[in-house]
Amino acid sequence: MAATSELNRRDAMSAAHGDGGAKSLRLRLFAFLLGLAAVAAVGVGGATYFSVRAEADALFDYQLRQMALSLRDQGRIPDADRAALQSGEFDYVVQVWSVDGVELYSTLPAPPLPPRAVLGYSTAEVAGKRWRSFSAATPLRIVQVAQPLAVRTRLAAAAAGRSVLPIVVAAPLVALAIWWLVGASLAPLARVAGAARERRVDQLAPLPLAGLPSEVTPLVRSFNALLERLDAAFVAQRDFVADAAHELRSPLTALKLQLGLLRGAGDAAERDDAIARLATGIDRAQRLVEQLLALARAEPGAAAPQLPIDLAEVLRAAAADSQALAAARGATITVDAPATLPWRGDAQSLRSLARNLVDNALLHGGQVDHGGTAPQVALSLTTAEGAAIIRVDDNGPGIPPAERESAFDRFRRRAQGGGAGGGGSGLGLAIVRRVAEQHGGSATLATSPQGGLRAEVRLPPMTAADPAP
Repeated sequence: MAATSELNRRDAMSAAHGDGGAKSLRLRLFAFLLGLAAVAAVGVGGATYFSVRAEADALFDYQLRQMALSLRDQGRIPDADRAALQSGEFDYVVQVWSVDGVELYSTLPAPPLPPRAVLGYSTAEVAGKRWRSFSAATPLRIVQVAQPLAVRTRLAAAAAGRSVLPIVVAAPLVALAIWWLVGASLAPLARVAGAARERRVDQLAPLPLAGLPSEVTPLVRSFNALLERLDAAFVAQRDFVADAAHELRSPLTALKLQLGLLRGAGDAAERDDAIARLATGIDRAQRLVEQLLALARAEPGAAAPQLPIDLAEVLRAAAADSQALAAARGATITVDAPATLPWRGDAQSLRSLARNLVDNALLHGGQVDHGGTAPQVALSLTTAEGAAIIRVDDNGPGIPPAERESAFDRFRRRAQGGGAGGGGSGLGLAIVRRVAEQHGGSATLATSPQGGLRAEVRLPPMTAADPAP
């Protein structure tokens, strides 16, 4: 429980760091959307700003023209009235001349503009100051109305700024809305992450799929499939540990009994017999432990290392490992393999596969326990269509076809016909199938030409990506 709590605490810390880190999906989406909104706002604001300025300029030009046209019929203004009309707050300069060049009216006593006007719109620079003017002519007089460009620019910029102000004010609100929308969109993923984080190590039930968006559903389904595989692996592991504990109890009990017999032996002959039985029991226990370790290494679903090996040499080494058992059984082992066969795989596990096949044939082949023929085991290695085929034939009683598939189960033992029991652990064929599957191959049982059992392992051809060494 303490370990589980520690794992949950670490998961929570990792999730918290991930939510606030640079790799946070919410922050990345928010930054992307906010940047996109900012670019759009700048674009719209800029277009609005320049559009309003252009419209303001057009409006000011229209005012210049309307003012000039309205003064075309203006007569001569007395000096007293002219002084009253002159004001420094008036942004416009108005000048009216007669056709003979006599000034009829001016808003300033000393107009800053040239005494000659260009009909229509024009822009002029006088004394370092730029002016925008419009001039109109009639048969009797000429009217010119001008405005400083600086004034026009200031007024137009102010109008344009007021038009962009709503966009500036709305920008923070849009950012908050984007942050909320991103969070709401990622809420299903956060719920799934929370559900996974709160699971204990022994809770491997699938995560709920209800209410998930279509983009997240495949991810959760894949995760649920992984949970199912983990659950199957854990169940297999628990079953294996339980079976292993049960199987180890019997040889250890036998060793204790044999040790007791050795201690109670009355003479040298009884001690020698007890020592021999104890040595046999130790050998059996050692063999069982080796097979349990080999089966544990051949984890289901795991691929074997693809290392360059000589498969023929691996099989010959496996046959040599079984020579001691063959000598004890009075059996013979023949090996039919090419001088060399380059392959890829795990040499240790393939050597264990071949040795288990040979040992199984030695233990259950022949009828030596009943005075019959000694076990004869034939180990062969051939290739067909690029695949490597390993066969082990014996002259024992064999296995009925209906029971051959179940013979690959762990700790599966059967009473061999003719009493050729041999005291196996029931792990040999399970190891063979597991190793074969790790290498992408298969293991099957059939009837041997010698009348006994044939065990065949077929390893698939090497791909172009894994050329022979």
